[in-house]
Amino acid sequence: MTIIGCTSPENDITTTTGKDSTDMPSTVNYDELSMVWNDEFDGTEVDLKKWNYRDLGKRRNLGVVDKKTIELDGQGLLHIKVLYDQPTDTYYIGELGTEKLFSQKYGYFECRAKMNRSLGPHVAFWLQSPTMSQVGDPETNGTEIDIFEYHRKTPSIVYHNLHWDGYGTEHKTTGKKVTYPQIAEGFHTFGLKWTPSAYIFYVDGKETWKCSVAVSQRDEYMILSTELSGWGGDPKYGKFPDEVIFDYVRVYKIKNTSW
Repeated sequence: MTIIGCTSPENDITTTTGKDSTDMPSTVNYDELSMVWNDEFDGTEVDLKKWNYRDLGKRRNLGVVDKKTIELDGQGLLHIKVLYDQPTDTYYIGELGTEKLFSQKYGYFECRAKMNRSLGPHVAFWLQSPTMSQVGDPETNGTEIDIFEYHRKTPSIVYHNLHWDGYGTEHKTTGKKVTYPQIAEGFHTFGLKWTPSAYIFYVDGKETWKCSVAVSQRDEYMILSTELSGWGGDPKYGKFPDEVIFDYVRVYKIKNTSW
């Protein structure tokens, strides 16, 4: 894959196994940020003033999207599961999004999450626009911005990916694989600083990738998801239920900017 206009502080970042975000020097400057939206996932029900259930009943690759995969545990955590029903040989996946409820152009987007454990699913926190499927002008139409993607086929790797010009024959993509062995255990933060000229990605506060390709100049909404596409391995070798757990999602504006 050719990556033009994209750089990394290192080829891959690797830190000592066992370190977490509290041990690492942060390169996210929170002093320049002002929070404008957040969900701490308190209570036992999804806040439908903040989130929509996406694509309910639809088959996405190997899974059927179902509301029953999503729950709040009453302890400040959101669980998005992958379920398997053996009698019908059916897998169920889940998606929440903020389309038509909240979107933003530029700023800093962050979540804290614990990864799934089974072969098969891949999990993600990403941004999307309603016009991303249009071809030829990602600045106007928007870019799919995958702040993080993860699966157990490569348990020590975090993926940052960009997609634009739709999902058909004109589809374009670029991305970065970040080697980060401790990602398989515990909670970690994943962030995106989006400016008019670049995307800057962070894992546990440390910059992992900067890219100036297909920089969207329009507002986009957020999505949290579990998927079964085959990318994360054959789910018949997995153990279910499996899940990704989110502690929070927070969105910030960048202070003292004209945009």
